Order: sequence, then C-alpha cells, then structure tokens
Amino acid sequence: MSAVLVLNNSSEPLHVCDWRRAVALIVKNRAEVVEHNGKMLAEDFPLPLVIRLSNQVFVPYSPISPNRHNIFARDRQTCQYCGGKGMELTLDHVIPRSKGGPDSWENLVTACHKCNGRKGDQSLSESGMTLLAKPVRPRNRMAFFIMKHRSKGGAYECWSRYLQTA
Repeated sequence: MSAVLVLNNSSEPLHVCDWRRAVALIVKNRAEVVEHNGKMLAEDFPLPLVIRLSNQVFVPYSPISPNRHNIFARDRQTCQYCGGKGMELTLDHVIPRSKGGPDSWENLVTACHKCNGRKGDQSLSESGMTLLAKPVRPRNRMAFFIMKHRSKGGAYECWSRYLQTA
C-alpha cells in the first residue's frame, strides 16, 4: 500500500518501512503518527506516512561509499555537464585519475558518454567545461538513503521537510 518514513525521537530520519510495520509500532506504543494521508485503516486509525519513535535510537556513524549507484543517486541520474537525463550515463573524474584525481565524492560526477568523451583526460579548465553543481559528500546517511528511495518513486512530498540534507 504505502511506505512510511520512520523518524527518531529527535525527528531525524531513520528508515523507511512498510505500513504494516508502522502500524505495529503505533499499536505497541513505540511510535506516534506524525503525518497521514487521510485514508483510514480503521474507524479512528489513519494510514501513516511519517511516524516518530517514542524512544531515541542510537545510530552509529558509518560513511557512505562513493560507488556508482550512490553517485548516480546523488546526481539524480543527470549528466553534471549538460543536464541530460534518460541516457546512458557513466562516471567521470573531475580531476582525471592520470593527474592524481581520487575516487572520492568530491571528484566523481555523473556524465553522459558524449560529455565524458568531450572532456576526456583533461581538467575542467583545460576542457572549457563547467559542472552544474559542485560534487559533495552527503552529510546525513539516512537522509541520503531516503532520498534514493524517493528517487525510485516510493516516497511522498511531505517527507521532504524531514530531510534537511541530501
């Protein structure tokens, strides 16, 4: 039926679960409904879209890997040179590896084959190309995870106010 955004007690995004799990948490008084879509599961029980846990959950820090899938998600499946979408995309090193460019969040961008070939083994200044957005490391792991979930069409607009980053 629907996905539900789970917030920590501090209103920080934690996870996305299905509505059945969300209802179980609410019934057990482990969470409260923050937002719902107006549809009713029972007479006085709305279908939740966002829930907040009653107790704080500790989430250990864990860095997000700058892999192909995550770079594409960060860049929203868009070429960072021409803005093209819906085409075959690849990764490009802003500073080429041959010139010491690392495999990092700040040096990897999504590019279409045409722009990647045009830039070649050159820096941005040498190629005369510019980026649409500066590549950055996502600051919040859970917000980034949920943003990826949203890009697959499984999220709602009301979630955006809880995702300050990503």
